[in-house]
This record gives sequence, C-alpha cells and structure tokens, in this order.
Amino acid sequence: MASFAKDTHVKLPRPTRVKNETPAPLQITAEQLLREARERQESQILPPYQNITDPTELSDYRLRLRKEFEDRIRLPGPSTQVWLNYARWEESQKDYARARSVWERALQADYRNHAVWVKYAEFEMRNMFVNSARNVWDRAVALLPRVDQLWYKYIHMEEMLGNITGAREIFERWMKWLPDQQGWLSFINFDSSSFVIKKPHVREMSTRGEVARARDVYERAVNNLGDDEELFVAFAEFEERCNEVERARVIYKFGLDRVGRGEELYKKFVAFEKQHGDKEGIDDVIVGRRRFEYEEQVRKSPLNYDAWFDYVRLEEEVASSVGDKERVREVYERAVANVPPANEKCYWRRYIYLWINYALYEEIEAEDVDRARQVYRECLKLVPHARFSFAKIWLLAAQFEIRQLNLKGCRKILGNGIGKATNKDKIFKKYIEIELELGEIDRCRRLYEKYLEWSPDNCYVWCKYAEFEISLEETERARGIFELAVSQTTLDLPEVLWKGYIDFEMSQGEVERTRALYERLLERTKHYKVWVSFAKFEAGEQDEDEEEDGIERKQECIRRTRAVFDRAYVYYKEVIPEMKEERATLLEEWLNMEMSFGMLGDVSIVKSKLPKKLKKRKAITGEDGSVEYVEYTDYLFPEELKASNLKILEAAIRWKKQKVDAFCNV
Repeated sequence: MASFAKDTHVKLPRPTRVKNETPAPLQITAEQLLREARERQESQILPPYQNITDPTELSDYRLRLRKEFEDRIRLPGPSTQVWLNYARWEESQKDYARARSVWERALQADYRNHAVWVKYAEFEMRNMFVNSARNVWDRAVALLPRVDQLWYKYIHMEEMLGNITGAREIFERWMKWLPDQQGWLSFINFDSSSFVIKKPHVREMSTRGEVARARDVYERAVNNLGDDEELFVAFAEFEERCNEVERARVIYKFGLDRVGRGEELYKKFVAFEKQHGDKEGIDDVIVGRRRFEYEEQVRKSPLNYDAWFDYVRLEEEVASSVGDKERVREVYERAVANVPPANEKCYWRRYIYLWINYALYEEIEAEDVDRARQVYRECLKLVPHARFSFAKIWLLAAQFEIRQLNLKGCRKILGNGIGKATNKDKIFKKYIEIELELGEIDRCRRLYEKYLEWSPDNCYVWCKYAEFEISLEETERARGIFELAVSQTTLDLPEVLWKGYIDFEMSQGEVERTRALYERLLERTKHYKVWVSFAKFEAGEQDEDEEEDGIERKQECIRRTRAVFDRAYVYYKEVIPEMKEERATLLEEWLNMEMSFGMLGDVSIVKSKLPKKLKKRKAITGEDGSVEYVEYTDYLFPEELKASNLKILEAAIRWKKQKVDAFCNV
C-alpha cells in the first residue's frame, strides 16, 4: 500500500517567492494596458465585397453559402445558433420555403428547445404567414405544455390580430394543464379587458338599446369617411349583433364596392357568409374575389397570357353552372385583343392558344358553330403569315369543318394554308392523310407533286410518295419516283432514300436491279457502310439448301461477297490509305462474314490483312499555349510493318558499314 502511494505521488513545483515587494517607481494602469493592446492589435481581415450582377452569380453565391451552412450542420453536435443563422439567411434571401425547411430540421434535431419554437413562430409572423404561425404555436404548446413563454407568445399574437375568441380558447387549453398563479391572473386580466373596444360610446349606446341612434352614427360616419375599411367592418358587425343579417350583408357588399377589395373587409365578409349565408352566396364571394385578383393581374400586365387563361377558365367554370356565356365571350375578346407587340413567333406561341381555346369553347361548350367558324377566320387573318405561321391553326380549322361535314370548306382552308403558311410540312401531311382516308387517289398524287415542288430535297416526301404507290401495287410508278428522286442534285437525307430504293427492289425480288443500284450508289459514295451493305446483300442470296445445286449457289454468293470486300479493301488501301480506322472496320466486318459462312468460309484470307492496334499519344496545343497529350488508337497494317522492318534492316547495314570503314582507317 505504501509503495502504491509512493508511485502515484506527484511533486509540485516550489512556489516562487517575491524578493522585492516594494512598489515599482513607474506604475502601469489598466487603461494603459488596454490602450497599448488596441494600438498593437492587427487590422481585422474582412471578407472581400462581392457585387452580384446577374442571376448566375446570385445562384452561385447562394449555392456556396448553403454548402457552408450544410457543412457546419454536419459537424458533430452543431449548436442551435448554426441552425438559427441558416434559417435567418434563407429568410434574408426571401426563400421562405427553404427557411421553413431549415426550421423544421432544427426542430427535428432538438424539439425540446423552446427558443427554437419561439424564433420559428416569430419568423412566420414577421413575414405575415399567420396561419403557419398558428400551426407552429399549436405544435409547440402540444409538445411543451409546461413552458409558459410559448402560451404567452401564442395568446399575444392572437390579441394583436384581434382574434379575441381565439385567444380565449388558447387560455382555456392552457388552464387544463393547471399552470401557476401568474397564468391564472393573466387569464383574469384578459377576460376583464376584452370587453373594451375602440369605440366605447357606440357599444354603450347599443347595449342600452339605442340601436337607432347607433345606426345613425354609423351612417353619418360612412357618409363622411366612406373609404375607411374598419368602419364598414364595425358597422356590419354591429348589424350582425342586432340580428340584422340582411343589413349586414348589404353593408359588406356596399363596402366592397366603395372601398375595393380590402383584405380585412373581404375576410370578414367570407366569414359572415359562411355563418349566415348559403352555398351560392359563399361561391359568389369566392368567385368575386378571384375575379378581382385576375382583373388586377391583367390590368398591370395585359400581355400576361397565363393570367388571361386562368381568368377565362374561371368564367367557364361559372358559366357551366350559371349559364352566363356572354361574360366568357367578353373575357375572351378582351384577351385576344392584346396582340403581341412584335411579329416574332416566340411572342405568339402562347398567345395563339387563346384563339384556339376560344374557338373550342364556342364549338363544344356554347355549341355555336357560326361563332366558332368566325373565331378561326379572325385568327387566320390576324397571324402574319408572311413572317411565320402556325400549322396548328390551319389544321384545327380544317378539322372543325370536317366535323361539320363541310368537306369543301376543309379543302379550301388547307389549300389556303399551303399557299400562305411558311411551314407547310404538317399541312401537307394532314391534307394527304385526309384525302387518303377519303379514297381520293388522284388528289393524293397531286398533293405529293405539289409537296415535292415546294421541297424537292425532302427525302421523306419522296419515300412516302413511293410507299403510297407501292401500297396501290403501282410498281413501275414507284420505281419511276425513286429514279426521279435519286437524280436530284441536292437531298437532305440521301442515305434514307437510297436505302428505301434498294429495299423496294429487294422486296420485288429484282436481284440484278438491286446489284445495279449498289453499283450506282458506289459511284456517288465509297463509304464503308455502303460496301458492307453491298456485301451483306450478296451474302444474303445464298440458299439454305444443302444439295449440290444449293452448295454451288452458296459458293457463288460467297465469291461475290469476297469480291465486294476485296474491292473495298483495295480502294481504301490504294486510294485513301490515310483512313485506317474505316479500313480496319471493313476488315472486321469481312472477318465476321467469313466466320458466318461456316465450313465454306476462309478466315485466313482476312487475317493476313488485319492490322495491329497501337496506343499512341499526341500533343494538342490549346489557345492559351498549354500542351495536352491525348491517347488515340493507330493501326499498323502488314505492308506498313514490312516497310518498317526493311527500313530497320537498311539502317543496321549502314551502321555496320560505318563501323568497318572506321576500323580499316585505324
């Protein structure tokens, strides 16, 4: 035991004794120490001032700050202050949804901290989100009912909003938890002061039964101060307390017409109708409010077409139950009168749907065919077809005439569309489709011809025209169309056209014609895909029969296939030797083809020609002078390998000769 104590004993240093305890001749004060510390203090390093000039920089700034906050939060045991700073910053950016999300995350981390609840609710109240603030207070007092500050704050908010009934209900809820004496005293003081209102003389008169005099005072006040919103609310509530429901309703409506759509007045009116009115009255109030909001939007921005869409949708919903179609038409007419300011298609894309919805409403909802036809006509007159056009309008107008069994009118509209519209593709396609469904073959041919006159380089039209003739079993006409198409000097997708022509001849069993087409195509292009397709065509002619004639036929096909590949290989080797990758791809296709021939194939023919793949690097100099090295695949073919070996051998011979000459000279 003694040894243990000896081992654990810690020796403390001896205390330093002050030898000279007399006061120094020069005394230093605390003020002097602080002044010197301030003078020697280095200047504070402040972050650089950042001037944000565009939305991209603002987005980058917000992203960076959010990342910093999130990094702090992810640290073990983040303090409450980090959450508060994060939420306040999001609030300063006017991003209330994100700020609310941060508050909720903070509560998930520590919901017992009542300060977080208080700050959260103050955030909602500060930004006028009253219902959200009530939600926060309700959750707070439900989770922390013993924290009196939460109850006081909640009740104070309701008193500030003038919601005396709501404040009393909160007090009743609080009293169920049996708070201390101060809580009960607060409840008593609240009840005693809630009877005092802003106009005590009016309340006094009404409580004495002098209703007529009180009403006279209100009427005189309304005549003198007609724009006071609170005055109308008080007058209507007075009549409501006197059980004069109709008088109160008239006052509310008069106030809304006189003052405008005041928020408080409107809320009171809605609450009044919910209590005393029927469903129709409540609906009228809601519709009136929404009408006012849309009117404000379109008044401030007449070219806000989305607001017009919402407005007409509201009127259509009301008209479906009330039947007031004229009001819907009035809103549509006002909407389409706001023509875009410039003749650019981007400004018209949204606007044109107002006309479309207008026409559809007249046809479907109002069932007025003449007005719907007139809407389409006015729209087509308004669009500047010389600059741009909308095929959708032409097609919808034509389909409308079809639904009215007016085929002549449909053809007239589509004909005008072909003549005026700048983009005729959709109109041509739909017109041909309609005539084809009607069985008008000659009309379809004339339309295809006009289509090709307008766009002779459109391979899609050529192919569709040929397919149309093929469907009618007009083989020679289809072949003539293909021949005329491939003879065009310019085509947008010639490979599609040639493929369609070749597939057509193959479907007709015309082997020689197909082979001749491939030869003609190779005169125009020597792309390796054409060679491969040609070779596959020759290989595809072999029969599956295992008899002697079948084998001979297969051998002939294989010979033709190899001849095509060999021609392609010689072309790439001698004419364009620099295209090594295409030649290597061609040889791989040839090798796969030989392997697919089975016993009749000979892969050794191709293997002797296959190149060796080499990984190389090349330097690329950038615009700023920097050099980057990029890897790429190079191909070394057998003939190049032999030439390289010969060069090495020649160099070795020269080196050896130099050595011999040097030895002889010595």
